[in-house]
Amino acid sequence: MTLVYSGLLKGHRNWVTALVCPQGDSTTKVVTASRDCTMVAWRGAERHSIEGAYAVPEKRLEGHSNFVSDVAISNNGDYAVSSSWDGSLRLWNLKTGETMRKFKGHTKEVFSVAFSPDNRLIVSGGRDGKINVWNINGECMYTIDKDAHTDWVSCVRFSPAANMSLVVSGSWDNTVKVWSLGDYKCVFTLKGHTAHVSSVTISPDGSLCASASKDGKIKLWDLSRGEHLYELNCDEPVNQICFSPNRYWLCAATETRIRIYDLENKSLEGELIPEVPEGIKSKPQCVSLCWSADGTVLYGGYSDNLVRLYTVQE
Repeated sequence: MTLVYSGLLKGHRNWVTALVCPQGDSTTKVVTASRDCTMVAWRGAERHSIEGAYAVPEKRLEGHSNFVSDVAISNNGDYAVSSSWDGSLRLWNLKTGETMRKFKGHTKEVFSVAFSPDNRLIVSGGRDGKINVWNINGECMYTIDKDAHTDWVSCVRFSPAANMSLVVSGSWDNTVKVWSLGDYKCVFTLKGHTAHVSSVTISPDGSLCASASKDGKIKLWDLSRGEHLYELNCDEPVNQICFSPNRYWLCAATETRIRIYDLENKSLEGELIPEVPEGIKSKPQCVSLCWSADGTVLYGGYSDNLVRLYTVQE
């Protein structure tokens, strides 16, 4: 089983910083965010081609005044929430492309945002070192400051497990923290990285947490016990990681390639190195990743403003 390059999405004018795919049946295939201060909702096309007909732009979401750093989508696929370097979050109606709410509470750039599994809460983290918990009306319900990170909060993610009301955060203080939303307390502080944590992700069943760092390491943790399980060495800084929704794979976007790890064997399953036009010497970095809900297509957002698609083949 391997991943094969299958197309491009062209629609942004700067780095593609974040990607998210809706769950279940939705006309929207993927939502992309960019340093061009916009997001694009892409719908499925009638045919596939290397030139990008797999999906076509349906709506461009405009309103942020600085880089869009992250985007999350509701379980029903109708709404998206974005974070930006302009210090705000925005809740969007994907059917109309309009901003429904603007969230203000961070004092500096917001780096990451996530929806709770029941779509009732939103969590965000940013350069001010704060982790804010919001309701969908844009009201900040709580700011986590006790036992908080001592540096910028680079990434936040909810556990997808219905019986675990947990948030995981990564920081420039080189640590990962696990928070209980029942009492807003820190359950575990996961230490071991020697550079700032760039990405955290949680397995579909909620049992595992993976963290990636600019130290070139990916660490796997038992989320229920806060124990370090093992480490994967990428030999170069890692920008983002994500679990496959239906295979025991972990994907890592590094400075030069996308690496696919088989977690059952703790081995490298494959590598994806982007093709570039003739005459261009430097290869773009993959800075964002996400899987389609059915696990058949991996989307990679790159520093050359393009989204590359890779399809699973037997």
